[in-house]
Amino acid sequence: MQIPESDILTTNRLGRIFSNTVATYKFFWFVSIMQIHAKNDNPRISVWDIVIRMVANAWYPIHYFRLSFGKSDSLFDIVMELQRITQIPIDANAETIIASLTERMNDRQIKKLLNTLTLNVPYRFLRPWIDTSDDKLLMARSQTLENGCLYSLYKEGSDFYIIMNAAWDTYLHAHYNILVDFAYWNLTLFLQTRNPNVPAIPNKLIRPDVRNSLTKQHNYWDMVMKLGMQINCIYTDNPIHPGDYALDHFIPWSFVSHDLIWNLIPSDGSINSSKNNKLPDLDVYLPKLAKLQHKALQVVVNANKKPTSLEDFVSLGYTPRELADMDSEHFLELYERTFNPISQIALNMGFETWKY
Repeated sequence: MQIPESDILTTNRLGRIFSNTVATYKFFWFVSIMQIHAKNDNPRISVWDIVIRMVANAWYPIHYFRLSFGKSDSLFDIVMELQRITQIPIDANAETIIASLTERMNDRQIKKLLNTLTLNVPYRFLRPWIDTSDDKLLMARSQTLENGCLYSLYKEGSDFYIIMNAAWDTYLHAHYNILVDFAYWNLTLFLQTRNPNVPAIPNKLIRPDVRNSLTKQHNYWDMVMKLGMQINCIYTDNPIHPGDYALDHFIPWSFVSHDLIWNLIPSDGSINSSKNNKLPDLDVYLPKLAKLQHKALQVVVNANKKPTSLEDFVSLGYTPRELADMDSEHFLELYERTFNPISQIALNMGFETWKY
């Protein structure tokens, strides 16, 4: 992915900001600067404000999706420890996290953890423009805006801040979306090598404001029941009735990051809070899931109904008709081949096993 060119700026150095990156700091540093700059006319930005926003931006992929940032990345450990200290919910939005951490900056534990993020990345980020490993020298040279660097660095006692280079102002505002996408695209490539078996990494980097509606999936299961199939919750064995049930992601959405119908089943609403983002015990529940899904599919296909949800089954490698015509043993084997490796990867990432 290339960044936009400029008639008045040399952008090739900006395009190299993520070269030779061994940790996630630079990605979150740049995105955080872009977000603050977009909302603020003041070219002076506190380094503390940037690192707090870095934590907020890294919060969701670390806590909710449990993505690995690599063994040499202290941002992961800092975010985990800050959540332990503050008890900020793991699915809190960025503004809530920023407000909470900002209010508690006098807490010595919190300040110490955040301080770690100020030690290297403000300097290392400028290396494409100023090639020196001497932080004091880099700071001095940044204040001359050498090679048109993105910002200058200043440290006066505990007052640590950057001043954005005014020459970049219009460019950063005009290409905000592309530049942030450029950062997240590079972050995706970085994380894919450290999470090779984790699905849908691009969907796990930013907390969505609103989750996708499950109307289509509810319509599918309502149809199944209206066609005469009696459904009992695979967890509680309580009967399920049309329009009066919860839809459960068998493998949590926080791992699979999709709403495909073969992973969604009607469930007793009473189990939602206890199951939450945990993995169901496959020995107990996978045979029940496969039996329910197979019978429901047969009911829909044999009734010659064609809801759009049926298309989801194609991702299992078979047409809905082929799946409906399978005997129960082979259908269970397919579900075992599908769910066992997914569950094992999730367990390796720290997801807990659950049984009602």
